[in-house]
Amino acid sequence: MTHTEHVPTGTSGSTATTRRWASDPAYQAFVILRSAFTVAPILFGADKFFHVMVNWDRYLSPAIAGLSPFSVHRTMFVVGVVEIVAGIVVAVIPRVGAPIVSLWLLGIIVNLLLIPGYFDVALRDFGLLLASVALWRLATAYSSHRAEPARVG
Repeated sequence: MTHTEHVPTGTSGSTATTRRWASDPAYQAFVILRSAFTVAPILFGADKFFHVMVNWDRYLSPAIAGLSPFSVHRTMFVVGVVEIVAGIVVAVIPRVGAPIVSLWLLGIIVNLLLIPGYFDVALRDFGLLLASVALWRLATAYSSHRAEPARVG
């Protein structure tokens, strides 16, 4: 069954958004996931420069570090920039940002599986990967730049 969201004539956009938020659980999930995958990559990416949360250098597998032309520390700066950009893209164009974050998380998981003792972190990131794929799917319905209403089905 296909559900089509229609904004009644004369209804302001903010009122329609409030109604959608209140009545559509899938839209609520989209907003929650979009917010999470905007904030988390930006915060984690920024922390690659400051190491307030953790020393991120230890999360780079020696096998992956060997592929980089930079030191481990400088490679993590590049990782931080990519994460910040990914978070911004999710905020602005979630249909594009969600697959970027999904692929990035897949790369992180592969990297973590190459480090003994980090399998629990890889499993956690697999959960995040599933959530980012859910955002990717929801973004196809709720992140449309077309004039017509988004279709969910």
